[in-house]
Amino acid sequence: MKIRTRFAPSPTGKMHIGNLRSALYEFLIAKHEGGDFMLRIEDTDQQRFVEGATEIIYRTLDKAGLKHDEGPDKDGGFGPYVQSERIKTGIYMKYAKELIEKGEAYYCFCDKDRLASLRTEVVEGKEISVYDKHCLSLSKEETEANLAVGKPFVIRQNNPEEGTTTFHDELYGDITVENAQLDDMILIKSDGFPTYNFANVVDDHTMEITHVVRGNEYLSSSPKYVRLYEAFGWEPPKYVHLPLVTDENHKKLAKRGGSSSFEDLLEQGFLTEAIVNFIALLGWSPEDNREIFTLEELIRDFDYHRISKSPAVFDVVKLRWMNGEHIKAMAFDRFYEMAEPYLKEALLVEGGPPDLDLQKIAAMVKTRIEVFPDIPEMVDFFAKLPKYDAEMYTHKKMKTDRASSLEVLQEVLPLLEAEEDYSNDGLYKTLMKYVEEKGCKNGYVMWPVRTAVSGKQMTPAGATEIMEVLGKEESLKRIRKGIELLQNACKE
Repeated sequence: MKIRTRFAPSPTGKMHIGNLRSALYEFLIAKHEGGDFMLRIEDTDQQRFVEGATEIIYRTLDKAGLKHDEGPDKDGGFGPYVQSERIKTGIYMKYAKELIEKGEAYYCFCDKDRLASLRTEVVEGKEISVYDKHCLSLSKEETEANLAVGKPFVIRQNNPEEGTTTFHDELYGDITVENAQLDDMILIKSDGFPTYNFANVVDDHTMEITHVVRGNEYLSSSPKYVRLYEAFGWEPPKYVHLPLVTDENHKKLAKRGGSSSFEDLLEQGFLTEAIVNFIALLGWSPEDNREIFTLEELIRDFDYHRISKSPAVFDVVKLRWMNGEHIKAMAFDRFYEMAEPYLKEALLVEGGPPDLDLQKIAAMVKTRIEVFPDIPEMVDFFAKLPKYDAEMYTHKKMKTDRASSLEVLQEVLPLLEAEEDYSNDGLYKTLMKYVEEKGCKNGYVMWPVRTAVSGKQMTPAGATEIMEVLGKEESLKRIRKGIELLQNACKE
């Protein structure tokens, strides 16, 4: 049978990282085997519906490269693909009534007061009422009379109170629960809308879904799903329950966190391909434990049986590193197109040196940044020499201090004033000749020169590369300023 997976989000806001991981895994499971990946919009919860959220779903999948084969905009013969539109076809009520005919479901007319009087149980930290099957005992005549007068109702699943139910998960294996633990969950609500659980089962079966991927918080609900499949006499799909995604403190990743959605991460300067790569490894690992993947490589290598059952930690430091690796691998033209706005923000300022070569500066930072917003702080010194302390010239490893640095700058200044070739190679040759004549190590000279022309301890390039971009006039101006700073400091 051809593998068919589906991503069935609710349009309730931004795409949470956990949702995007489910979409990615569903996409990879299908594409690894040459199957179909479907998009289905589950909008039955009208109270949580957010205007524009459906567009966010489309935009996120498109940017992430998760192209769906079927969906609201691509009819593959299993539509409609929006649950609110499916409701209009009467499909859910039809199947609910089929279960009533089989004795697997029943009408419930209990009002709020009666429901409030039922006993409660704490399930996964939440207090829920346990229905007592009161309306199951209604005769057919009583039920029909209630319906005839328009008495409000819901339709409930009729779960057995004895025995056990077993379902199989591809990661967790066989899981058995006591039927006494299964509440008679609502299938059709009083407004005629199906519940999430019921619509899920009907849609997955009628759309011929073969693999269902979702978070392991749904493990406890799975027996009810299986009971519905058994009640209908349908073959259930293969279930793959994913591990929890936590923050660095091992707490569930909050939906309102600053890095909890795909759009949040894009706004922070992360690349789409890095986000997808990172999310793929939130719970899955390849046989060779490699970490950098393109989407095509993920399709080739993804085996869902290697998904872990342990919680996955959303490590921002790891994501930043991974993003940096993807930036290094980018073609320069694409990198420059994305970096240019950040370069202009930092460098095209009033009073800055004219004619800075932005492409040369971009080439300097390409292998040094992790996210694009790192760029301004890394290159802003090209536009304007920052204020800095003379103590920056002291470096134990380079064996420099303020006095030695002053001596070096005073001695190289006339050499650089006389130099006509202000290319990196020309400047490097001049300074290396001075190093050789002085009989010192490279850093003894390059550290004070780089400090003088940048005013920073950390720069994306060496002294002569910086001077090439600054040009002769600006470079000499900065070195003279460095000499003045050191002269004043040495007098103190």
